[in-house]
Amino acid sequence: MAENDGAGRRSVDDGYGQDLKRELRQAERQEKRRAIGLLLPALLLVAITFLAPIGLYLYRAIDNAIMPELMPQTTAALAAWDGAGLPPDAAYDALLADLAAGKETQALGRLARRLNYSRTGFRELVLGTGRNLAAVEARPAREALVEIDPRWGQNEWWATIKQESGAITPFYLLASLDLERAPTGEIERVAPEQALYVLLFIRTFWISACVTALCFLLGYPTAYALSLLPARITNLLMILVMIPFWTSILVRTMAWAIMLQESGPVNGALLWAGIIAEPLPLMFNRAGVLIAMTHVLLPFFILPLYSVMKAIPAAQTRAASSLGAHPLLVFCKVYFPQTVPGVAAGALLVFILALGYYITPAIVGGQDDQMVSYFIALFTNQTINWGQAAALGAWLLIATFVLFALYSRLVGLGKMRLA
Repeated sequence: MAENDGAGRRSVDDGYGQDLKRELRQAERQEKRRAIGLLLPALLLVAITFLAPIGLYLYRAIDNAIMPELMPQTTAALAAWDGAGLPPDAAYDALLADLAAGKETQALGRLARRLNYSRTGFRELVLGTGRNLAAVEARPAREALVEIDPRWGQNEWWATIKQESGAITPFYLLASLDLERAPTGEIERVAPEQALYVLLFIRTFWISACVTALCFLLGYPTAYALSLLPARITNLLMILVMIPFWTSILVRTMAWAIMLQESGPVNGALLWAGIIAEPLPLMFNRAGVLIAMTHVLLPFFILPLYSVMKAIPAAQTRAASSLGAHPLLVFCKVYFPQTVPGVAAGALLVFILALGYYITPAIVGGQDDQMVSYFIALFTNQTINWGQAAALGAWLLIATFVLFALYSRLVGLGKMRLA
């Protein structure tokens, strides 16, 4: 009888425990829903004001809707053409009709500019043909177009139209790496005299790396001193460190443009001290760019490093010294390894920010010191080649993601080694 009572009590207890678990899971799900509901407005705001504009802008790197829009009959006629020799007569008839329609709607300029991106000379070819369309009336389209311009009788011009006839194109992304598609469709490098962007990316990464190295050389001892000084003095010095961070980047850059002139304060102080015999050329060259960018980005290196150094117990270094270790050995074996996460975070932040710098190199740098962002602004605001600007921005964004992935992996490996 007692056994039955015990079994009954266990059954009741098990059922009560299952009810508690079920209620707990429901409470957790309600808590998650409440949290998601609170975050949803912020997520929508970020998606609408940040992610969507970036996505739309980057889509321009592959957008080629202008070709099907302005040459619908030609793109349809070339769809079945294998690219060998010359296209059929139907393609010439379609081209003639599209050019006539474009002339009526005044869209030939847009078409000529787009095709000229893919092959130099297309602007002159399209506009010149449009001006002479009246001479082709009542004549076969092939004969008339070739008479207007013999290039319509050459394969490479038609092959370019066929390659760029889709609504999506890899042209801008390839051009951003100094690559192009040959008339046969193969990807090859552009002529050496036309190569620009690979060297531009190398220059951008090199300047960013130099600025990061300078920030490390200046920021590490500064952050170390701030972590050791009393709080009252540290707060005062931290204000001085943060002044460049609080000042407009344009104001900071213009201030350096004044200071780095041949008759500016920097050269004046060096001449007065007898360090140099004549003014140094510090403006419109790489030296001015590195100095100004380092000053602007130095707080971004000091702040994360200082927060890491401040958390390192001083007792560790004292204990290592009391055991007979040399101060240099204490620094290399005990102190510096613990600051590596701060160094990595500061270096990543400075390097990524330096990749996108535009104002500072444009003001204090020379023609050979301009970075990728300068050409993005040029294509966006002056030449109105948004596809090329978006492609350059896309490669910079990809480089940023790769750097962040490498940083995450290095930090993960570092934690594993410390463990």
